[in-house]
Parts: sequence; structure tokens; C-alpha cells
Amino acid sequence: MVKQTAGRNQLGDFAPKFAQLNDDVLFGEVWSRDDKLSLRDRSLVTLVALMAQGLVDSSFQFHLQSAKANGITQEEIAEILTHAAFYAGWPRRFGLMRQRRLQTPRKPTPKVCSSLSASPTTALRSISVAKAFWPLSPPSRWAYTT
Repeated sequence: MVKQTAGRNQLGDFAPKFAQLNDDVLFGEVWSRDDKLSLRDRSLVTLVALMAQGLVDSSFQFHLQSAKANGITQEEIAEILTHAAFYAGWPRRFGLMRQRRLQTPRKPTPKVCSSLSASPTTALRSISVAKAFWPLSPPSRWAYTT
């Protein structure tokens, strides 16, 4: 294991304790627990966590190179990021959509024709009635027909 000094080199004079935790705890202890999680798997999790936060700065580039060194192929990285992209933002958007749907009154669903064997006249009359109760166009174009 290579001793990490990036924290001390970049932040040691400004935030010495943070730099020490970065180098000794995060990279020294956490990343060296191979019996709990392999370096390859740690790299995978780290890439996804950084991407999910939208962090694609030098730390992402460093961990991208580390992932390659830890055995993750370019094809796997592309698939991991593609897959994670949906879960990094999609659940939030899905939840927001679901919440918004609950707050928005639902429009009634028209029944245009209850039977496939209805005559053309019955079908047209059903469509006209349905439009009267549930117009598909904006209010300025509502056409009430019978």
C-alpha cells in the first residue's frame, strides 16, 4: 500500500486534522481493509458515489485511474456510470413526479366506445359526448357537441 499524502500536501497548512484524517484514516485504514471489500469493489463504489454527487473534478479523475489500476475495465466503467446515472437522479425525479401527481387532481378518463361492435354513428356520438366532458384541447377550443 502506497502511503497517501495528498491531504497533507494540499490542505495540511490550512486544515491539518482534515488532511490527517484524509491520508491516514480514509486512505490508510478504510482503503486497506481488503478482507472486508476488495480494492476493485471500493473503486466501483467510490466512482458511483462521486458521480452521484456530480463531482467530476480531479478527485473523480484520480479515482477513475485508481479503478483502472484496481482491475475495472473501460467497458465496465462505462456500464457502471450508465447504470448509476439512473439511480443517482432518477429516484428523486420519480418521487417528485409521484408527489406532484398526488397533489394534482386527476382528469376523468373518457369511455369513447364500450363495444368494438358499436356502429360508426354510435362511436361518433360517444366521441362527441366524451369531448364535451373531457376536452383534449385547451379551454379556448372546447366544443360542446351532442
